[in-house]
Amino acid sequence: MRAALVTPLSGPLEGFGRAGAEALRLWAGSAADLPGARGRVELSVHDSGPGVAPALRAALDGGPDLLFGPYGTRDALAMARGTGRLVWNHGGASGRLSRHDHVVSVLSPASSYFEGALEMLRGEVRTVTVLHAETVFGREVAVGAQRKAEALGLAVRRTGFAPGTAAAAARRAPPADVMMVAAGFEDERAAGRVLAERPWRACALVGAGEEDVLAGLGEARDGWLGPAQWLADRPWEPDEGPDGDWFVRRYGELTGTVPPYPAAQAFAAGLIAARCAREAGGFDDRALRAAAAALACTTMFGPFRLDRSGAQVGHPVLTVRWQGGRRRVVWPPELVRDR
Repeated sequence: MRAALVTPLSGPLEGFGRAGAEALRLWAGSAADLPGARGRVELSVHDSGPGVAPALRAALDGGPDLLFGPYGTRDALAMARGTGRLVWNHGGASGRLSRHDHVVSVLSPASSYFEGALEMLRGEVRTVTVLHAETVFGREVAVGAQRKAEALGLAVRRTGFAPGTAAAAARRAPPADVMMVAAGFEDERAAGRVLAERPWRACALVGAGEEDVLAGLGEARDGWLGPAQWLADRPWEPDEGPDGDWFVRRYGELTGTVPPYPAAQAFAAGLIAARCAREAGGFDDRALRAAAAALACTTMFGPFRLDRSGAQVGHPVLTVRWQGGRRRVVWPPELVRDR
């Protein structure tokens, strides 16, 4: 059985892409359970850093039975537009991907990233300012936050800024109980340096959900909130594939590192694709898509379920807060251990 992955192995998203590639190699070598595979999966990996189109052509030239998409919203959308083959999406959080009926997403959409933080803060705050880069990803996070804030009866202002101008936007931002930022990580670091000097009751940035993105701010990020698709110390109890302890241990043996969330997303995409292939009895794209639409299961990454539009609605986003230099899950309540 042949599988192909298109993902950035060079450029600014290289680290995330390589983590996903290593995780899919682990899946292909140790955890794939596919009909007729007889224990052997040939995985080819193609660098989308120089461009999605040439990487996609190279992947398709190999005649893959399963095609896995890249890390990064922009590349994931480009790949969805560039092929009619079924794409197993583990790295693009844009809700626009669900408009393509040949894309199956395992991760939560960007529009849900700040919903948990707002739910947690309801009753404590009244005003929200959302700053976002004028990119597909930034707008989707911000619009989702605005929609949720308004549904909770909060007064919200949403302001866009051109990529590279986050610091100036943060300085101009109107005061609010809650400050939220959705942008590329460089912009979030720039905005974070400004927000660290401004008064607020709560501050949420997409990058605050990741271990290293805002590390340069040191203690200034304590108290900040962020979304996390997955944490290595909070794996789900699966009914499909190996458990989180197995994944963390085997990924560590392979790479010498703790798996970051892009690795967990990619590994889960392999497990879901394999499950659908078993349900479909083969690798026909339409049969695989139908199997995905009917599937409800839980991997070590979390629950999987698509709604009628094709959007991922099973997997919840975790909300974390930095406390004493550590990320602690603070939402949803049923997953909070440290109280």
